[in-house]
Amino acid sequence: MLWTVLLALLVLLLLQTQLSVCLRELRSGGSSSSSDSSSSSSSSSTYNATQQRLPGAIIIGVRKGGTRALLEMLNLHPDVEVAKAEVHYFNVEEHFRRGLAWYRAQMPFTLPGQLTVEKTPGYFAAPQVPVRIWDMNPAVRLLLIVRDPAERLVSDYTQVLHNRLTRHKPYQPLEELLIHKGHIDPGYKALQRSLYHQHLARWLEVFPREQIHVVDGDALIRDPFPELRKAERFLDLPPRISPNNFYYNTTKGFYCLLSAGHDKCLDESKGRPHAPLSTQAFKKLCRYFRKPNKLFFEMVGRSFSWC
Repeated sequence: MLWTVLLALLVLLLLQTQLSVCLRELRSGGSSSSSDSSSSSSSSSTYNATQQRLPGAIIIGVRKGGTRALLEMLNLHPDVEVAKAEVHYFNVEEHFRRGLAWYRAQMPFTLPGQLTVEKTPGYFAAPQVPVRIWDMNPAVRLLLIVRDPAERLVSDYTQVLHNRLTRHKPYQPLEELLIHKGHIDPGYKALQRSLYHQHLARWLEVFPREQIHVVDGDALIRDPFPELRKAERFLDLPPRISPNNFYYNTTKGFYCLLSAGHDKCLDESKGRPHAPLSTQAFKKLCRYFRKPNKLFFEMVGRSFSWC
């Protein structure tokens, strides 16, 4: 009888010990789970703060006007993140049909308070684009960088010529495309892209003038900082870009960028020598642009030193 009682007590002690161990493990597991959950929540919160957002500003053109240079220079600002590639969402039907979710997925990840900037120079001359951008965001800020339209036309042709030659395809000399029976051919596409007043008129039917900032592309190449300071003000960005962010590369013949001890120059296609055009043909082109340029100057309320 005594042995039975002792055995029962021993069993009870063993059960109590095992129960205590189990309770400690449960508490430890709960605490670890809580810690993991907290860590996961913190990680999730950080991840959710960094998102792909629709652009708050778009560089809409002009083609061969300095859009890449402007984008790279704006990207020096700590509050700006840029889409690295031209998206062509609003002017290419195949892309537009994919919807805004697809467009957003082409944007960089940003933190709250940062500005997403996209640039597609083909937007400016595409008739359907202004309304489409307005429908996305009526408050979006638009940047238009322009340069001498005659120089822009020659640069446009030079790029197409380079692309054709790279693919071993022939291409007509510029003068043959530009002049027909001794007169400027108004149907030449590169010339039409340089009629800034026609394209801007379509944008002003949709957006107020104060929502479109015009950047002087020729001035940006000569001395980038003043144009970047104006762009910062237009985009409501605190002044963070300084003259120290630029240095003139004598080999390349244009300004390169400096940031955090690293320098960056635009690729070899920038500053490429222009295709030949006779002095007589260039002067004829300049005369052709006089009236369109004057109309553009009146629309934007400023003039430019163009030919």
